[in-house]
Amino acid sequence: MDRLKAWAQALKRDVMTLWFVLKHPDTPWYARALAAIITAYALSPIDLIPDFIPVIGYLDDLIIVPAGVWLLLRIVPAQVLADSRAQSEQWFRDQKEKPRSSIGLAIILALWGVAAWAAYRAIAD
Repeated sequence: MDRLKAWAQALKRDVMTLWFVLKHPDTPWYARALAAIITAYALSPIDLIPDFIPVIGYLDDLIIVPAGVWLLLRIVPAQVLADSRAQSEQWFRDQKEKPRSSIGLAIILALWGVAAWAAYRAIAD
């Protein structure tokens, strides 16, 4: 259980690191684009697949976010990553609240809206 807690804490730190990677001026455009998607999703106040749905509800938290973080940590330049990790560590030392992504919220709500519309159209036709 301690190992799982340590992994979750490291993932939380890495998501915050990617938030700072997104803002770093030396981040390449492709890493910035992927960081924007991953951080918007990870910091969104709602999930694409709600957690109350058995098994599938936690798959996004267990697969999508860690896979995106893993990929980004490999494509971000070392100096950008070091600077961003230092900022992330300072953020946690100052015990600031986790930022929320309103863009991520809007994207997920839009996806749910499109899915609802498609389901309605499938039933209505």
